[in-house]
Amino acid sequence: MAETADDLSTPLGQKTARAKRRYRLPFTGTQALAVLLGLFLIAFAGFAIFNDNPLGGEPIAHIALRQATPAVGEKPVATHPGAAEPAAKSATAQAAGEQKTVTIIDGSSGARHDVTISSDGPDKVAAEAAPAMMAAVDPRLLEKSRYGMIPVVADGLKPFTAYAAEADRARAAKMPVVAIVVGGLGVGAAKTTEAIMKLPAAVTLAFTPYGSDPTKLAERARAQRHEILLQVPMEPFDYPDNDPGPQTLLTTLGAEQNIDRLYWHLSRFQGYAGIANFMGARFVVTDAAMQPIIREAAKRGLGFLDDGLAPRSVAATLATSQGMPFVKADFTIDAVPTLAEIDRALAKLENLAKERGTAVGVASALPISIERIGVWIKALESHGIMLVPLTTAMLKSKSG
Repeated sequence: MAETADDLSTPLGQKTARAKRRYRLPFTGTQALAVLLGLFLIAFAGFAIFNDNPLGGEPIAHIALRQATPAVGEKPVATHPGAAEPAAKSATAQAAGEQKTVTIIDGSSGARHDVTISSDGPDKVAAEAAPAMMAAVDPRLLEKSRYGMIPVVADGLKPFTAYAAEADRARAAKMPVVAIVVGGLGVGAAKTTEAIMKLPAAVTLAFTPYGSDPTKLAERARAQRHEILLQVPMEPFDYPDNDPGPQTLLTTLGAEQNIDRLYWHLSRFQGYAGIANFMGARFVVTDAAMQPIIREAAKRGLGFLDDGLAPRSVAATLATSQGMPFVKADFTIDAVPTLAEIDRALAKLENLAKERGTAVGVASALPISIERIGVWIKALESHGIMLVPLTTAMLKSKSG
């Protein structure tokens, strides 16, 4: 047996310690970690791209449907393909409708909620549970102007009729009624939202055209079943020191110029039943300036509210000549914005309604005004007076 040089030089009785060859990887640990991370990212990107799940990442609610137990004496309905039609169901079952118990499990908290759903379908259940909604903006009642869409009469249907809030008009014709209009809305989302949410649906809301997003706020008001008006800025006596805003209607402008400005205001949002003057003490007493505006608004199927601040206003005469729905406000409820004065004005409005049958009050969206009007309305029915939308008061005034 051949001996190596190491073997020959090793002392007798001792074994040679052979050097062990270390196995080396073709890459370092850092490189391996980088490769694994790259593979993970590639797999994640592929899953995100090719997985067809539009609700990925959203909270999940698990729903378990359980058929309700049939009533005593009632036969369960077969569900296999050859089963007979459920014509033999009992009259009781038809009247009550089938029901299913839905267990909703919150995907984040795990909380369980049992809800009973009628077989008539969720749409009907929701419709019965939710209050009636205002009619949607009808595209037939819109006409394009150079500023945008503006109201128009179509097939005999007027915006005044289409967008009037629901009311028991037969009952209103037999008892004293009060209409409340809260104006100056649209500028200041917080105060506008407070008026929309805190005031009863029968309170009419009037919007100026100057808000940053008047359409959104107007739609929110209508979603809460409030009837809405558009306030059109008109020239006051101390103009321009007291300036209502851009595109104000002026007595110094011609009819065409003022109508062009009116179109700008009309295009700011839609769904209103009529217009009202915003300021305008000089404009509303000037026949030559008001006449083309009233004529144009009447032609477009709108009503008109005069805020009552100009005693010599010609709006009533002009609206009557055009067959236009019209009413003049009797009081500004918060002319003096204190608790005692607001309550006093509301009491005067109530007495006027009892004497004359109809009374109309206007107010701004001050927190104290909203609070006192809300308190007063709660007791109104017990006093034998009905709160109605402005359009109902207009129609009653016209018929009376």
